[in-house]
Amino acid sequence: MLLDCRTLEHQAVRLPLEDHALVVCDSGSPRRLGGSEYNARRSQCEQAVAVIAGDHPDVSSLRDVDAALLERFSDRLDAETMRRCLHVIDENRRVVLAVEALRSGDIATVAGLFAESHASLRDLYEVSSPELDALVELATSMRGTAARMTGAGFGGCTVNLVPRHELDRFTSTVTLGYRDRTGLEARVLSVAAVDGAGLMP
Repeated sequence: MLLDCRTLEHQAVRLPLEDHALVVCDSGSPRRLGGSEYNARRSQCEQAVAVIAGDHPDVSSLRDVDAALLERFSDRLDAETMRRCLHVIDENRRVVLAVEALRSGDIATVAGLFAESHASLRDLYEVSSPELDALVELATSMRGTAARMTGAGFGGCTVNLVPRHELDRFTSTVTLGYRDRTGLEARVLSVAAVDGAGLMP
């Protein structure tokens, strides 16, 4: 579902799962500092919006800012806040591109966007973890697989699109490789998208 958090409008986006499976990998790593660190990043972005809105009253969120406009405030925002904001701006763009790619069944483009997203979450927003990075690296060692962390980060899960004929190999590659790298046990869960909760007749 593509959700517009400003208007609450939403659109269903069909997942092209004829040849790929939707797979969640649980790192088995508990979240560390997730709440406080996530809130700190949100605060940085809100402070940046306030600074930019002082000169541009039409700006009410980073959704109203592009990279060029952000750069014009680089002398008034610290480097870390700039990185946080650039992640959000680019992630908004990636969401739109990913929706287009999913609708056209272009998994290769989705995989590229997933890779960009995970790298940005790791390097700019800094909410990944060594365990999540290991899961993504192991998953993307298999050709045709899209992988990225999901959720607030600092532990938790990755989401993957895996060629169906590679599911068994994917599971063994991830579980064995992850155990070797981290000493932890990953859970690999093939999931299905279904209708949400509703009233029973």
